[in-house]
Amino acid sequence: MKTSDFYYDLPPELIAQTPIQRRDSSRLMMLNRETGKVAHQHFYDLPEFLRSGDCLILNDSRVLPARLLGQRLPGGGTCEVLLLTDRGENIWECLVRPGRKLRPGARMTFGNGELSAEVVGEANDGNRLVQFRYEGIFLEVLDRLGKMPLPPYIKEELLDRERYQTVYSKVLGSAAAPTAGLHFTPELLDTIAAKGIGIGYVTLHVGLGTFRPVKEETVEGHAMHSEFCTIPPETAALINRTKTAGGRCICVGTTSCRTLESWAGEDGHMEPKSGWTNIYIYPGYRFKVMDGLITNFHLPESTLVMLVSAFAGREQVLAAYREAVAERYRFFSFGDAMFLY
Repeated sequence: MKTSDFYYDLPPELIAQTPIQRRDSSRLMMLNRETGKVAHQHFYDLPEFLRSGDCLILNDSRVLPARLLGQRLPGGGTCEVLLLTDRGENIWECLVRPGRKLRPGARMTFGNGELSAEVVGEANDGNRLVQFRYEGIFLEVLDRLGKMPLPPYIKEELLDRERYQTVYSKVLGSAAAPTAGLHFTPELLDTIAAKGIGIGYVTLHVGLGTFRPVKEETVEGHAMHSEFCTIPPETAALINRTKTAGGRCICVGTTSCRTLESWAGEDGHMEPKSGWTNIYIYPGYRFKVMDGLITNFHLPESTLVMLVSAFAGREQVLAAYREAVAERYRFFSFGDAMFLY
């Protein structure tokens, strides 16, 4: 299967640069997997298309303000550090700029000395291991000094960084937002729950690998990145009850999908679980537990377009994307959504 099979043409002006004013007023494209039929709604219409007895699974990971801007020592040249993975003992795996000047032994300072750091090693892929020194609690220091690590296709400054968090985000650890969830409001979640739809949470900490392009000519040649995820006991129980009673399990976002599909039994039975997953879903994959998917529009030739195509069929998905372009939908992280059912 060729990577180029998942290409579509996207005018740059359709890449959303800022969040829409009201979260749930974004557009919602409906795609019926069986018929290929497309319909156009708004996200606040979502409860109409959910049934009593369904369950909705959301990713409650919260984005770290993981982008630090500082100065190199000595000399004061500027530097940028993006936190990726906590390695323990105040050491983080990071992306750094300028890479050629931030080799092991290089020192940095951030926030008028409130936070200092030293590069203490290199990872196999060239990322740096950076050890931080500070007074107090690291996450509180990071909250004061850090900026949101917005995707590279967003050029506008984010004025309210809570708009790059879901309203139900809770567990700090992501380098990027689980963006399908950005459309929900507390009121919309209340409406969904009042209709008899179960709401469960998983945690998958989104890594920057989610934006990494597939560079191999074939889909199968791509090496998938790993991310840490958790299914708590109450969510596993909710999914099992829902499926036993004939309800649908609907994932909010590809991250929720990857979490469930990583740990579901072949018969769809869920057990509580935590661990690293590098599950790679592309056409030919047999879904074990997911019956519906709410997701944003994804980059051409990305693993996320491949996942969506595995669920709803490549030709149907690409046809829907072409219609979204024609209808001037907003694309990517701050863009509109799809419900594939």
